Parts: sequence; C-alpha cells; structure tokens
Amino acid sequence: MSAASIPQPWSPSPLVSLRNKYGRGRAQRRQQGQIRIIGGTWRSRRIRFVTESDIRPTPDRVRETVFNWLQEVVPGARCLDLYAGSGALGFEALSRGAARVTFVDQDVRVIQQLKANFEFLDATDRSSAVWSDVHAYLEAAARNDGPFDLVFLDPPYRDQVLGRSCELLEQSGALAPAAWIYLETEAREAPPTLPEGWIYLQNKSAGQVGYHLCRREAP
Repeated sequence: MSAASIPQPWSPSPLVSLRNKYGRGRAQRRQQGQIRIIGGTWRSRRIRFVTESDIRPTPDRVRETVFNWLQEVVPGARCLDLYAGSGALGFEALSRGAARVTFVDQDVRVIQQLKANFEFLDATDRSSAVWSDVHAYLEAAARNDGPFDLVFLDPPYRDQVLGRSCELLEQSGALAPAAWIYLETEAREAPPTLPEGWIYLQNKSAGQVGYHLCRREAP
C-alpha cells in the first residue's frame, strides 16, 4: 500500500478549531453553570448556578436593558427575587447598590448555591435566601420581609403562574406604595393582566424572552 493510500487521522480545519476555541466559549460556560454579572461593583465577576435544576438565567442583553431602565431605582432599594434560580437579577441589583435582596426558590439545591454565592461575593449582610414555594411565601411570610421597592418575577414558562403570582404579590402587603415590578415571559406569550393599580411602563422582547417593567401606583 502506498503512503498516499494510508488513511490519515482526522484533524479539524483551522476554521473549526477557531470556532471551538472562541465561538463556543459562552455556551460552554453556561453548560458548566456560570453567569457573569454585567455591571456595578461586581462587574465581570462570575457566579455559579445549579445546572441540574430547570434554570433559565436572564440573558445578558436583557439584563443590561432592564437595569438601564432601573438605574435610578436600584441604589438603596429593598428587592425581592422570586423564582430566583440562578439569582442573576438579584445579584445584579446587589452589585448596583441595592440595600438588600431576598431570594426565594423552592429547590433546596438552588438555595444552597445562592448562599455559597453570598459568601463568595461577601454579601451575607445584604442578602437572604428563603427555601419555599413562591405562592406559599407570598401568602404567609412576605409581609414580614418587606416592604419591597423592587420585585423580580421570572417563573418557569411552562408553569403558567405569572398572573397568579402578581395577584398574590399585590395581596401580600409586602409591596412599597410605589413599587417597581419586573416580569419575564416567553416572547410569544402576551404579558399577564395586571392587578388593579399596576401599570406597564415598558414591554420588549429579545429572542425567546419577553420582558416587562411595571409600577404600582401609590394608593
């Protein structure tokens, strides 16, 4: 057999190698359960989240827009991150000067990782993690932790609970009189009907994400 006819080991083309090296880095980090804080004191710091849980971190592009909307609101605010998951929204708020953030999630693994991130960022004095079903928390405990100036509501899309969560949040007595509420939905779905006294201020979409900013009108 001539040398020319001997099969040679496969090796990727230079273009494929470059794609593997650079183009897939962000996806690989997401698979490994890391997200990047995009602004504030912890800008560019990476925190871990639980990949085994059904967690869908709010994309960087969306977070950047949302926190531009809220740049005058976040400093000094008391915040509530419901269906916290990765904690991306709550940690972004802390990085940008929120006074305190309460994270709520029903998955104990999520709570454990959030607490590990509090330690990692030296934020234990400004954050707390509550292991609870969100609706149970709103019905029984939220009033004692409030009043909250800013609330993030980003439930799993498949659960179809956003409208009911808004109702319970309003009924909880945990909101400040003119609180701000951020809602996240699947882009193809219409945003929920709001409780009486809430108004939509912003409605946008990016890719598969619909994101909306509301405000509670002071009584």
